[in-house]
Amino acid sequence: MAELAPCPECKSAYTYEMDDLLVCPECGYEWNPDDSYHATGSLVVKDSNGNILLDGDSVIVIKNLPVKGSSQDIKSGTKVKNIRLVEGDHNIDCKIDGFGAMALKSEFVRKA
Repeated sequence: MAELAPCPECKSAYTYEMDDLLVCPECGYEWNPDDSYHATGSLVVKDSNGNILLDGDSVIVIKNLPVKGSSQDIKSGTKVKNIRLVEGDHNIDCKIDGFGAMALKSEFVRKA
C-alpha cells in the first residue's frame, strides 16, 4: 500500500483517501494532493498557462483588470516584478507602479 501524505494543516499521519481527495480524520481538513500542496506542504501556484510560480518571479497581466475605488484599470501586458505568493483566492501579493500594493489572482497572469 502506498504511503499517503500527512495533513498539511495539523501534520497528522492518519490521512485517508476519499474519491480524489485526501482527508484528515483528526482536524477534518480535505485537500487535493495534486492541486495546491506538494508532499512537503509548500504552496503551489500556477499561472494561466500552467507554469508554476515562485516568490520573486515576474509576471505579465493577460487581461485588463478593474481596480476597486479607481477609475483606471490595470492594463493587459503590465509587467509585475517580485511577486509574493500567499494562500487564498487572490494568491499573488505585489506592488504595481501607479497603483501600489495589490492582490492578484494567478489565473489572470502569465510568467514573464
